[in-house]
Amino acid sequence: MRTATLSALITFLIDQLSKWVVVQYLSLKTVGQIDVLPPYLTFIMAWNEGANFGLLSGHGDLLRWGWIALAVVISGWVLVWVRREEFSFWGNLSAGLLIGGALGNAIDRVIYGAVADFLNMSCCGFRNPFSFNVADIAIFAGAIGLILFTSEKKNHA
Repeated sequence: MRTATLSALITFLIDQLSKWVVVQYLSLKTVGQIDVLPPYLTFIMAWNEGANFGLLSGHGDLLRWGWIALAVVISGWVLVWVRREEFSFWGNLSAGLLIGGALGNAIDRVIYGAVADFLNMSCCGFRNPFSFNVADIAIFAGAIGLILFTSEKKNHA
């Protein structure tokens, strides 16, 4: 449980710090795009009001608060699950990644009304039209980790 809590906190802080640095300090919200290592890494400002890739966006405050509530409920459910089971280190780490990422994006919706996405990566002639953030990476990695590692129990040896 300690690993899950600590990884959630660290994930949340890294996500929020990265958003503050890029969106506020580097003024991405104003300039719109910063070429870091084009085309491999570009910061492109995108305010996501919906789910992944902007799905279900444009439905106003009801959906915004619905996404926030869903993130809190899922995070709470995962915490209860972690507490009831004795997952391995990797299972706990995965749970923390998912929780920290979900709460990072939820805080964006509270503060900005939308999730601040800014990472854009393209390669090899493929132009990626979507932006994402650290929380999105953590949610994805955490979900995959929960699938892979929750059958492993803590070793009591």
